[in-house]
Amino acid sequence: MTDHLPRIIILDDDPELRTMLKHYVSDQGFEVQTVANAEQLDRWLQREPFDVLVLDLMMPGEDGLSVCRRLRAAGQNIPILMLTARGNPIDRIVGLEMGADDYLSKPFEPRELTARLNAMVRRQKMLHDTNIWGMEELSRFGPFTLNISRMELNRDEEVIPLSNLEFQLLRVFIANPRRPMSREHLLDKVKGREHQSLDRSLDVQVLRLRRKIEDDPAEPVYIKTVWGVGYIFMPEGDHA
Repeated sequence: MTDHLPRIIILDDDPELRTMLKHYVSDQGFEVQTVANAEQLDRWLQREPFDVLVLDLMMPGEDGLSVCRRLRAAGQNIPILMLTARGNPIDRIVGLEMGADDYLSKPFEPRELTARLNAMVRRQKMLHDTNIWGMEELSRFGPFTLNISRMELNRDEEVIPLSNLEFQLLRVFIANPRRPMSREHLLDKVKGREHQSLDRSLDVQVLRLRRKIEDDPAEPVYIKTVWGVGYIFMPEGDHA
């Protein structure tokens, strides 16, 4: 990543909220672009890079869940912060299942939004430090190859799209083979200390990874559950 102000793009159909967020987030040291619908978002993403997408879930036309799912299916790995309705945990879980990296419930304190954005930008910068754990450029397990610098997972000649959070999680697993790791430890590694103590996003991300690398996600051989502890990564597909 080049040295520049973190670039944030915000998609929300509420013009007053867009204006307020643009002014506030810009004052906190971000370069901000706002858009009102998915078509405008697509045009901006095609011509300019951004560090984080703030995506409202409930919108007329193509909603946030559909946008998130479509971007991830197309291999777009921009970190996504989903804005969800307060008191609706189902929306949060579904958003994470579609590929969002984090969520924030409306209404929210603007300071919390900027804290989340700063955390996501820090994690994104860490991803581009390919030697952070001294890993090889190419890490292989089973029929898969993870290209660290390109943030790309391949199975033979097929590219398997990963979100930023999925990539970070898989990299942690690969760097710690056959080592049982708690959910708290994994969250510290992929989200830093900003995560909440009751954060269940990790389990959703593990499920998404299993769907991409396991022949039978219900009977995983690579990412296995260690009951009462968390998870363990078996690079040969061993049964622990």
